[in-house]
Amino acid sequence: MKIEVSGKGGCGKSTLSVLMARSMKKLGYRVLLVDGDESNIGIENMTGIAEPMHLLDYLGGKKGFKAKLNQTLMTDNPAGLFSGKQTIDDLPKECIASAEDGVEMLVIGKIHHFGEGCACPMGVLSKKFLASLETGDREVILVDSEAGVEHFGRGIVGECDLIIGVIDPTAESFQLAKKMTQMAANADKEICFVLNKVEPAIEDVMKQQLEPANVIGMIPKDHSIFMESLEGKQLTKTLPEVDEICRKILMKA
Repeated sequence: MKIEVSGKGGCGKSTLSVLMARSMKKLGYRVLLVDGDESNIGIENMTGIAEPMHLLDYLGGKKGFKAKLNQTLMTDNPAGLFSGKQTIDDLPKECIASAEDGVEMLVIGKIHHFGEGCACPMGVLSKKFLASLETGDREVILVDSEAGVEHFGRGIVGECDLIIGVIDPTAESFQLAKKMTQMAANADKEICFVLNKVEPAIEDVMKQQLEPANVIGMIPKDHSIFMESLEGKQLTKTLPEVDEICRKILMKA
């Protein structure tokens, strides 16, 4: 099962992705957490995983990847870059790192330098990578995406089985939820929403903003998780609400 985690900046995508990865691993699944955000850093702190070589760097960086891609297109080579199917075990070992609990992580690529250009190569690589990757019965690919809806526009979500929209208590987040719902429908993909950072005083207001059937769970605002994130520490707390969300998701597999 391939799952894309989406939402606006600061809504808690990365935090939820890490908590879900750990929960699904605890439930007996092999989990590959894919860092698909070309800008933000820090997910390795949350997981406690030493950051592996980025997939884009393994392929020669932007220039190397473009050259390989162009060669594949020019020769119409059926055995070209990511044209065949592959499994997690087929991925470059240099690009996979594991946490103590067995959660595995892969990083697509990051923008490192002033003036190096746009993130288009990362988007193309993400789409081709996910399109070529097959999962087994008890395997989950969990993609922590960049903020906003560019990955919808690039068609990356079309290579996933389910989209999880993370909604925090802001008007912008609910406006984006409507846009993501429409774009998911256009892609013929199911989208479910997680209400995040929920406090009792605003719970009803948040619930009223979305169709109840589309909300797969709620996560309360948690000070200890906030402090661990603020201090760049590994997330240590588990939340029963996340475990329940994961059980519901895995029933869709």
